[in-house]
Amino acid sequence: MATPTTLQDFLSEHRIHEVECVIPDMTGIARGKILPKDLFLNAGRMRLPKSVLLNTVNGQQPDNTPYVGETDPDMVCVPDASTARVVPWAAESVAVVIHDCEEFDGSPVSLSPRSVLKRVLALYEAQGWQPVVAPEMEFYLVARQQNPHEPLQPPLGRSGKPEAGRQSYSIDAVNDFDPFFLELSRFCEVHRLGVETLIHEAGAGQMEINFTHGEPLELADRVFLFKRTVRETALRHGIFATFMAKPMEAEPGSAMHIHQSILDSASGHNIFSAPEDGAVTPHFRHYIAGLQRYVPQLMPMLAPYVNSYRRLSRFMSAPINVQWGYDNRTCGIRVPESDPANRRLENRVPGVDVNPYLAMAATLAAGYLGLMERRQPSEPMKSSAWDMDHELPSHMEDAIRRMRECEPLREVLGGAFIDAFLAVKELEYATYNRVISSWEREHLLLLV
Repeated sequence: MATPTTLQDFLSEHRIHEVECVIPDMTGIARGKILPKDLFLNAGRMRLPKSVLLNTVNGQQPDNTPYVGETDPDMVCVPDASTARVVPWAAESVAVVIHDCEEFDGSPVSLSPRSVLKRVLALYEAQGWQPVVAPEMEFYLVARQQNPHEPLQPPLGRSGKPEAGRQSYSIDAVNDFDPFFLELSRFCEVHRLGVETLIHEAGAGQMEINFTHGEPLELADRVFLFKRTVRETALRHGIFATFMAKPMEAEPGSAMHIHQSILDSASGHNIFSAPEDGAVTPHFRHYIAGLQRYVPQLMPMLAPYVNSYRRLSRFMSAPINVQWGYDNRTCGIRVPESDPANRRLENRVPGVDVNPYLAMAATLAAGYLGLMERRQPSEPMKSSAWDMDHELPSHMEDAIRRMRECEPLREVLGGAFIDAFLAVKELEYATYNRVISSWEREHLLLLV
């Protein structure tokens, strides 16, 4: 379906009654307002407190004064017409429109995840480059349960039985949830999400959906909307869908692998391959080296929660370092087999629990710094990288410290954003640390 020329045309064409006006906050949660169509068109833009961007995943906020000022001022939210979509599961004709966050003078709000990604893309544009990305999204379908203290369980499919073991790439295991996937496919088509491939991943009830490659901001928008679409579809079928990085103790975690390449804006040529003979270019090596150097410093954006670090464990289909290799899935950075025109690399570090705008910004920022600093990578791994030492932070506190101390990231992502983002992460971590877990009660209550 073609993108509408104006929002008014789109709303008229689809006989829209209400508009969901949304922005992604730092956690990737949709915040905003629902407006009647006429009020949306007459207003043209909406106002929200700037501090809305600073919500933690559990709805708290750090002291906002250092980041938005003492008066808790508004920001202006401007609709991006290219993001307008019909909400396919709504009972009436409802649209959703993603908005950009601006100051009253028209400049971008530096704390907005969409602004952060745009800032990184502008750096590439200034060099005459155009990044191309393609995300792969893993998630679990789980049985509905109301007690957060109970372990999650695989849901019942058409057979009436839960999956008893791992069913990697099983067609029958996917078919067991045909009603769910048929409706999800229809919703994704109406929602213009560009979903490509569906497979059953290794975990019990774990699925993966791949997106067609494209421009990073547009892909981040699609991932942002896709997560909500999957959760809504699951609820309609009496199950839950979760994008937790490690929802079940004995099962593999869920990732958002990001494939990426860089085109020359003028010629459209992939700068990772030489135009003359298709050989690997210095740009390709510099980009890999940038990921190796800066991904460990960017982990709060790639592994944003305490649970995220449970996924990054040896021999569980997740990286523990930033080694790289050709078609080597044990590495944090994998180079898939391809022809020169499609030469790309895959960042396997991000979990699926990320804010897609910030994960895209982080991986592209690391590659950009590698290009600018002309860094050189290690030699490619030809054996298992799981046998190597850990290079990534092992917990949230270490990740926050590393990011705060990395000065080059402040130049690329913006110091104001980094300070505010890490304040959100620190508050989430402090909130988690107050929780007394079932493990502590089981093993310490009567034994110490």
